[in-house]
Amino acid sequence: MARTLHKLSDARAKSNNLKAGRHSDGGGLYLYVSPAGTKSWVYMWTRNKRRREMGLGAYPVVSLARARQMAEQCRTNVAEGRDPIAVKARQTEPTFEECADELVTSLEKSWRNDKHKAQWRMTLKKYCKPIANIRVSNIGTDEVLRVLKPIWETKPETASRLRGRMERVLDYAKAKGWRTGENPALWRGHLKNILPPRQKLSRGHHAAMPYVDVPQFMQRLRQSEAMAARALELLILTAARSGEVYGAQWSEIDLDAGIWTIPAKRMKTAKEHRVPLSTSALAILNELYETRISDFVFPGHRPNRPLSSSAMEMLMRRMKMNAFTVHGFRSSFRDWAGDETPFPREIAETALAHRVGDATEQAYRRATALAKRRELMQAWSDYLHPTTAHRPPPS
Repeated sequence: MARTLHKLSDARAKSNNLKAGRHSDGGGLYLYVSPAGTKSWVYMWTRNKRRREMGLGAYPVVSLARARQMAEQCRTNVAEGRDPIAVKARQTEPTFEECADELVTSLEKSWRNDKHKAQWRMTLKKYCKPIANIRVSNIGTDEVLRVLKPIWETKPETASRLRGRMERVLDYAKAKGWRTGENPALWRGHLKNILPPRQKLSRGHHAAMPYVDVPQFMQRLRQSEAMAARALELLILTAARSGEVYGAQWSEIDLDAGIWTIPAKRMKTAKEHRVPLSTSALAILNELYETRISDFVFPGHRPNRPLSSSAMEMLMRRMKMNAFTVHGFRSSFRDWAGDETPFPREIAETALAHRVGDATEQAYRRATALAKRRELMQAWSDYLHPTTAHRPPPS
């Protein structure tokens, strides 16, 4: 009896309710749904009593109709004694470097940060030279380790990010049908059993000052006349990211309402974020407003340009506090909120502009959480400034 074909429909393929695993369309064609919900086409057949499989591309980039055409060609190859994988390899399989370039080109259209784009290209090109000219189907664990081992202990942060980028490149190659099987750059269940855990090698990229030490550090900051000190104070008080503070403009700040509205284009999440300003944060901003000379809240030395993006880090070094990072103050705030306050977790996460819950819950919280976040940020301010201290005017 002939095998049943075309079991799937477009509606079923599009459905978000498909369970993780393989869903047969018949004739060896399967729609594979990953645990994360991504979908790709796989063709499976048996040769010499051995089960084989080949990726045909990601769905919906490769449509159901196109996947059926490709599966039909694969069935013809198998029937005529040809190996579909070998046929595919003879066509357009790229090298690792070519595949990486293709992936980055496809991804960078959605990246807003030019530095992020440059880092992806630089790390993949610089560190992956030993495997640059190897076809992606021939990249295995040995090749991945050849790249990672030389820098795993000396440059743990770079190595960790590079591993993740290599994993993305090889996942892309599988989705395009250029390779099959497990991803040799996968950490959990694979490289984790070969390489030592990164956290044992490094203090961490965003080393955070213990929150119990932050009030004393704030007292030191208030004695500084540097504009970078004012910027760092506001960053700590608002639990904002450094880029959000450096780029802050007076048009974003409503001093009367006590709200700082950061536009979506400046947010990591690409969503507008409203920051309730505590009394201490407002005191800093009111003082700066009286002496403003630029559209930027924290102006730099060049006309109508913001403070240098390294100003706060350099200030930390001058204060002999470079064991901690500027970004780490967000962790200090989060630890304090979780350990010392009764505020719900989702309020603290929203204050950090982290996504909480599904789209419906996020919309609801945008409408209701501002008042609660104002209470939280005022409590944080009161913790940091238990007594009013004189702060010199900014230079």
